[in-house]
Amino acid sequence: MERTIYRACPLCEAICGLEIKTKEREIVSIRGDRDDPFSRGHICPKGVALKDIQEDPDRLRTPLKKVNGDWQEISWDEALNEVTDRLFSTRETFGPDAIGVYLGNPNVHNLGSMTHAPIFYKMLRTKNRYSATTVDQLPHQLVSHLMYGHQFLLPVPDIDHADYMLILGGNPLVSNGSMMTSPDIKNRLKAIQDRGGKIAVIDPRRTETAHMADRHHFIRPGGDTALLLALFKILLDIVEPEKRAHLSNHLDKLDQVADMLDEVSLQDCAKQCGISEADIHSIAAEFATAEKAVCYGRLGVSVTENGTLNHWLIQMINMVTGNLDRVGGTLITDPAIDLVGMNMIGPGGYNRWCSRVNDLPEACSDLPATEMAMEILTPGDGQIKAMIVAAGNPVLSTPNGKQLDRALEQLDFMVAVDFYLNETTRHADIILPPTAPLEHDHYDLTFLMLAVRNVTRYSEAVFDPPAGALHDWQIYDELTRRMAIKMGASVTAKSRAPERLVNLGLAYGPYGKRRGKAPGLSLKKLKDNPHGIDLGALKPGLLKKLRTKNRKIDCLPDLIRDGLSPLLEKLNSYSADAGLKLIGRRHLRSNNSWMHNYDRLVKGKDRCTLLVHPDDLKKYNLGDGTYALLKSRVAEQKVLVESCEDMMPGTVSLPHGWGHDREGTRLDVASAHAGVSVNDFTDDLLRDPIAGTAAVNGVPVSLHALKSDVKV
Repeated sequence: MERTIYRACPLCEAICGLEIKTKEREIVSIRGDRDDPFSRGHICPKGVALKDIQEDPDRLRTPLKKVNGDWQEISWDEALNEVTDRLFSTRETFGPDAIGVYLGNPNVHNLGSMTHAPIFYKMLRTKNRYSATTVDQLPHQLVSHLMYGHQFLLPVPDIDHADYMLILGGNPLVSNGSMMTSPDIKNRLKAIQDRGGKIAVIDPRRTETAHMADRHHFIRPGGDTALLLALFKILLDIVEPEKRAHLSNHLDKLDQVADMLDEVSLQDCAKQCGISEADIHSIAAEFATAEKAVCYGRLGVSVTENGTLNHWLIQMINMVTGNLDRVGGTLITDPAIDLVGMNMIGPGGYNRWCSRVNDLPEACSDLPATEMAMEILTPGDGQIKAMIVAAGNPVLSTPNGKQLDRALEQLDFMVAVDFYLNETTRHADIILPPTAPLEHDHYDLTFLMLAVRNVTRYSEAVFDPPAGALHDWQIYDELTRRMAIKMGASVTAKSRAPERLVNLGLAYGPYGKRRGKAPGLSLKKLKDNPHGIDLGALKPGLLKKLRTKNRKIDCLPDLIRDGLSPLLEKLNSYSADAGLKLIGRRHLRSNNSWMHNYDRLVKGKDRCTLLVHPDDLKKYNLGDGTYALLKSRVAEQKVLVESCEDMMPGTVSLPHGWGHDREGTRLDVASAHAGVSVNDFTDDLLRDPIAGTAAVNGVPVSLHALKSDVKV
């Protein structure tokens, strides 16, 4: 029997609508849903690969246990009981902090993980919590917590109405929009130009987005802070206060910011970022004179040594020009399930506890992922003895991956919630594989909070789960119940399924049936509208939602002041480093470290190459398409070199997520296209001193011609 199912793609932040045709348990076709009002029929190669995930013979379907170095299939009861016993024993013997938790990016793309995992982890009461957040978007969240009072009051570029868009360290044509859920991004960007607007891109690489932009400027890796300081200083001088009149009664300490920047030299800033003073003034003038402008910064400005300051400056640029909380600038969403408004998610925090070894502060409930290895390897009270890794591959996705690889071998116990035996989960004692993405329903709790329009959509499962399989939420529910019994706590009836929680969230949300708000949303209404429901354009509303104590925007939080002062003091002492700097990159057919096991996404030309400008190839006596030795403080390894005029001289680039040459995995296709892990070169000692975010962009490296006696 043939069926047609409409649902969202859960693989990236764009959450594009899909039309999936099936026959029995076979996927006949996957295409973009032309009737989805948000994605408008757009689909990228990853969406089509959902068929490959579903049918992948390497995907685990049954719990595995390592016995004398070999993997054996076991029952769910045996697996869940042993995991509970081992974690409980570790906690009782060594204390709650002896258990470490690492949560990978796919957790936020999974409804069941979002609703039920936090209950289990909270029960463990460990402070050793890590996640992909600290090698990604943490500066966004921390700045929102500091300035607006809540980590998820995240202003989103109103891209559909902007006249000018300044993009730093982002490549939305490849990411499909990030911290800015915007499917069909190419047409959305093109629409800016079609209505007479401009797009400017600042990046050490002339990216795919830069190629379609109206202007692109190379910038030295790590120079973003100097550029943003210069732009902000100029804009403070040339933009009339009347342009931000709608904000004026809600701004706290703006005058103090101006005083701090009084001595900033534009000449020093230009020298540090590598963009001329004339070009900086030109960018500022275009931004200031545009009727509706937005400054957007993403990963490239997050994962640097000044990531938090960069995102504070981006917020301040949008604010001082009057584009914060304004149509065509940046706006806060009004999601159908309002996690912030309904107090369903915490506001965040800072320095409520610190890491044991290096005394680094927690930020928004996470310790820096760069600390995991040392917390495992360093003896003493609070040493991590057991790890839970859920939907993550930190050996490939966090700095100095080889050190973490060695550390995981030292654990007394490790459990992974994952359906792949990958470079990280191979260290586990037990692997608990949840159902595949198309075997469970879905609702995007997070990404609808970041969407460039207010939309909502519920995705029903395409297939019933196989007999005996468990969803993520069921795994966590069972672990929670078993652990509660061990702890002597009362055990209630089975918890509510995620869809019931979604129904409650919709009903009591800003458009909910129970609140008498149009269009009267409920789960049934969403199921009756499988293409999704458009709830309208974003509107100003940040000022009404502020969670700071005085209900004002904190323009200069103490943490920012303390971080900015030393940076300003050394701004005029900058001297260019003659060495190379390493940056990452992503590809439309990749998704971090876990989508290289599907032939349709990895076939063709080798994409795991080190991009090098032709002048640097000549300088280091290297040839295009040859191998060279790349060295950093923590590693040296052979890499395939590719000549690329889109690179800024002095900067080289390796893509993120490769390095599938470790033994003991079950990733046949990925292993045949192993590549090199950029995080074998990134340095765990390089981090943002405020948020603790790993500085994986701008890593000092050297490049050498191979010698016959060099072992690589």
